[in-house]
Amino acid sequence: MVILLMAGMHLINAQPSKFSTILYGVAYYHEYMPYERLDKDVQMMQEAGLSVVRLGESTWSLFEPEEGRFEFAWMDRIIDRMHKAGIKVILGTPTYSIPAWLALKHPEMFVERLNGTKSSYGIRQNFDITNPTYLFYAERIIRKMMEHYAKHPAIIGYQVDNETGTYGAANYDFFRGFIDYLKKKYKTTDTLNKLWGLNYWGMTLNDWDEFPSGQNATNPSYKLEWDMYGQKVVADYLTWQAEIVTEYKRPEQFITHCFMPSLTTLDQLAASRKLDMPSLNVYHGSQNNVRGEDVMWADDFYRSVKRNNHLITETNAQTTGWDSKGQYPPFDGQGRLFVYSHIAGGANMVEYWHWHSIHYGQETFWKGVLGHDLEPNRFYNEVSQVAHELQKLGPKLVNLKIKSRAAILYSRASDFGLSYMPFTERNAYMEVLRQMHRAAYRQNISIDFVLAENADFTGYDLLMVPPLYVASDALLKKISDFVNGGGHVIMSVKSGFCDENSVVRHIKAPGPLREACGFYYQEFSSASSLSLKDDPFKVGQDKNSARSWIEFIIPETAKPLAVYDDPFFSRFPAVTENRFGKGSLVYEGCLVSDEIQSEIVTRKAREIGLINKDNHIVYPVVVRQGINDQGKTIRYYLNYSDKDVSVVYNSIKGSDLFSNKALKKGDTITLKPWDVTIVEE
Repeated sequence: MVILLMAGMHLINAQPSKFSTILYGVAYYHEYMPYERLDKDVQMMQEAGLSVVRLGESTWSLFEPEEGRFEFAWMDRIIDRMHKAGIKVILGTPTYSIPAWLALKHPEMFVERLNGTKSSYGIRQNFDITNPTYLFYAERIIRKMMEHYAKHPAIIGYQVDNETGTYGAANYDFFRGFIDYLKKKYKTTDTLNKLWGLNYWGMTLNDWDEFPSGQNATNPSYKLEWDMYGQKVVADYLTWQAEIVTEYKRPEQFITHCFMPSLTTLDQLAASRKLDMPSLNVYHGSQNNVRGEDVMWADDFYRSVKRNNHLITETNAQTTGWDSKGQYPPFDGQGRLFVYSHIAGGANMVEYWHWHSIHYGQETFWKGVLGHDLEPNRFYNEVSQVAHELQKLGPKLVNLKIKSRAAILYSRASDFGLSYMPFTERNAYMEVLRQMHRAAYRQNISIDFVLAENADFTGYDLLMVPPLYVASDALLKKISDFVNGGGHVIMSVKSGFCDENSVVRHIKAPGPLREACGFYYQEFSSASSLSLKDDPFKVGQDKNSARSWIEFIIPETAKPLAVYDDPFFSRFPAVTENRFGKGSLVYEGCLVSDEIQSEIVTRKAREIGLINKDNHIVYPVVVRQGINDQGKTIRYYLNYSDKDVSVVYNSIKGSDLFSNKALKKGDTITLKPWDVTIVEE
């Protein structure tokens, strides 16, 4: 008990984003319990060794059961009891679920969608976050909560709202805000007419009052600005909430928001302006349906947003699902593996959604650490094992600084732009992005993400570029300069095709990238599947395929790496490489198989020294490393398989943090199924 209380007292430093140990806990909803059991729950949390709980994000109806009457005593006893036990609290603003009285009094707040349908009461996140009436009541409940709780010593941080989006709003207030946004950006309708090409189909505007609703919008530039505006609205809303909380919070308390891995919900960079760190709600497969990249890819993204550590506010406990069709509780060891995977990816906290399984409502089968019987179980025991390990090891694992030499460029505009003009049945942009990440991840190449809005390639040797369909000349010049200065790029189809307004460039493709790419093209074709001649990447004939899209590449200085095995298309390279300045650019003029993508990434990584040729460890063993607060290298070995695996330790002298066994170069590390070894060098 003494150890737990001491750990609980020193979980964060005076700097809000700096932690003293890894936080490990759950979301807790005593208000959902079928009977009074607060003391029992806290006792079980203490026995398990948990250090933090997240409370209150959907409790507006309890804090303000009727207009203007505020009740906090019910939450006070929960927070007080956690504090007595040495368990820290992250408190959420309860604004993502409005109370029934507010819905009844102000139905104009409900979301009105572009298709004419309207939301109603009965589900959360059903309102327009730009509605002035909603904002009035939301600000009032936030301020009342902060006045009441800001000085409570148990509270280490605040979560503003929850998984925020526009929820499809196209209400009057939302639409007028969109027009004001366009006025500020474009100044005149004449500018809009020119940049968007509104002479097409006679859509020319002469006054802002003529601006049409987006219900039947067909213009890609209109669609892009509508979606980008929606992301801005969400970012502004979270910034607004964070600024209110900042007025009250103590200097050492942090502010965060729980983001979802879906990248087009909001502008992560703008939304994080007033946050001390981002948080992530990430769910993934388990049992035989678990892949390490699905667990960790969003860690890489959100670690990159503010270039600091992040928190996991929600992840799999036992099972997930809004019905009972997909109940797959993790195998023994998988839960532990997932926790250390997130920490290896830079997370300073891992919390489960949630402590207990709920007996009613939509999420009945989204099970928590405890099952419906609310008693200790197999998963609880594994959680307890991890918690007690982290009590000892947390100070050595926290604030891990990860330096990557490879990055993936993420372009929100391209993600949106390709959705308006798709060339595959699936989301091709995210498909390629995840494919590139997977190729690097499975070769144990550490990856950051660079966002197009503030793209800075300094310090990277390798840049991977999913289809950069929408991009400004300035961004394309940054890529060309990166290559010219000695960087290496792997780039996918359609890059450079449209400008920042999603308007096709009126020069030969790939536009301003032509010199760096070393080719041009004027034609392209849809395709089902074509083999590449002579299996150039040695992946086997069943994987030796290109698909969906073919660009008729005419090399100028580029060299073909692969050509199509086809009497017509064979005249056009499928994959090229161009040496430009001190660097190189590999271009994929088609979508390629996972195996080809992996080979392209591996070859380039080996060429430029990102891969250790002598002792290269590959998936299913994942190797991650970073520098801890003591200046020591922490190296993770994560076994994503159901078999015993042995790897050779190939670094300086170190110590296995679980067993305290000394390790030297050449020693063998043996990992059991779903096992973890952590070495401090």
